[in-house]
Amino acid sequence: MTATPLVDQFARRISYLRLSVIDRCDLRCAYCMPERMTFLPKAEVLTLEELQSLALGFIARGITKLRLTGGEPLVRRDMIELVRALGRKIGDGLEELTLTTNGTRLAEFADDLAAAGVRRINVSLDTRDRAAFAKLTRRDALPQVLEGIAAAREAGLKVKLNTVALKGVNEDEIPDLIGWAHGLGLELTLIEVMPLGEVEEDRFDHYLPLSAVREGLERRWILAPSAHRSGGPARYFDVAETGGRLGLITPLTNNFCDGCNRVRVTATGQLFACLGGTEQVDLRGALRSADPDRALEEALDLAMRIKPARHAFAIDRPGAAPALARHMSMTGG
Repeated sequence: MTATPLVDQFARRISYLRLSVIDRCDLRCAYCMPERMTFLPKAEVLTLEELQSLALGFIARGITKLRLTGGEPLVRRDMIELVRALGRKIGDGLEELTLTTNGTRLAEFADDLAAAGVRRINVSLDTRDRAAFAKLTRRDALPQVLEGIAAAREAGLKVKLNTVALKGVNEDEIPDLIGWAHGLGLELTLIEVMPLGEVEEDRFDHYLPLSAVREGLERRWILAPSAHRSGGPARYFDVAETGGRLGLITPLTNNFCDGCNRVRVTATGQLFACLGGTEQVDLRGALRSADPDRALEEALDLAMRIKPARHAFAIDRPGAAPALARHMSMTGG
């Protein structure tokens, strides 16, 4: 019997799962988490077998794109075993297996990822200035990230850079970063900072609307809207002068929820129907129940019924509390 596809109450077909394998990270990006971050006890994190069972359950319900996230997924010791196991589903229900990483350990694992069936990855990189990188991430790790990007390209992986646009931090560098990426044949996507979790700094001070960034870029280059789609929320533009592609993810200035095809699952097995919502379903409990297959089916059905129409992100005044208390590293990037 064919399982029922995942379709929410607004008739949106859910085909994309972002699965966090760990909440821990070896960087401490100032907009993402505090320096003294409290991570989950390891006993609460799903086992390798549970992560695999969960992913297979989603694939059976029509998930065709699976992105592994964190925290930083490559700090998990058995991560490559999971990638290999899920890679065997490519062409058998799964169309694409991808990964989002900060790149610090990419040089070590790029060949293994490619051999397991991963064809493209996203690497988070907000600046190429070593001092600025160290201040922003609180770790002097830019050389390792650049080495990882080079290793990924050498392994044949298609690399897309994710850059959070930050006022007063990297806004002046954005054009040069785009030009550098396009010169290497890499795509780059700009992202508005998201109000998730308490951090030491006020996000209002660094919030940079991408509408303003786009206006600045269009004074320099010709940006032509592209029909390209990656399965996520980005809108793409072809940059005539660089010959490359630029993505914009605008959760604050241009809501993209109408076409949402995604759900997120944390490393503890909590399904969040929306990144910007509190609606959640406990999949870990389902996996550890007496009848896990049936319990997972029912939990996924519930998730479709509670998925909201849209998020309610806003950064509109200094000192405002984050939209949600949980950090991005907990939900998965």
